[in-house]
Amino acid sequence: MEEPFFVGPDEGERIRQHRVLAELPHVEALELSFPADFEGVDPHTHATHTDSFYVLEGEIDFLLEGEWRRTGPGTFLAVPPNVVHGFRPAGTAIRLLNFHTPDDGFIGRLRDE
Repeated sequence: MEEPFFVGPDEGERIRQHRVLAELPHVEALELSFPADFEGVDPHTHATHTDSFYVLEGEIDFLLEGEWRRTGPGTFLAVPPNVVHGFRPAGTAIRLLNFHTPDDGFIGRLRDE
């Protein structure tokens, strides 16, 4: 049986400007932060997991199914496997939660960059 997992507001591994909230077999959770001039994440898909986002700060353009959608704080987006998606700041610094369900090794790849 898995134990409960808890990370306080000032805890979690830092990988550059990002913060790891959870790295468990069934979920990876990160707080991502990018400056306004970040070029964005190119359109891509994932074959084995859902990629979800919750916008905390700033305006973000999300690409979903070929359409760009401008979003702001309070927006939640869940992208199922094999759906093309990407995102970029819309002129502001951004901060968002990102969940990979189940874990696909994303945090490990961030560490290796």
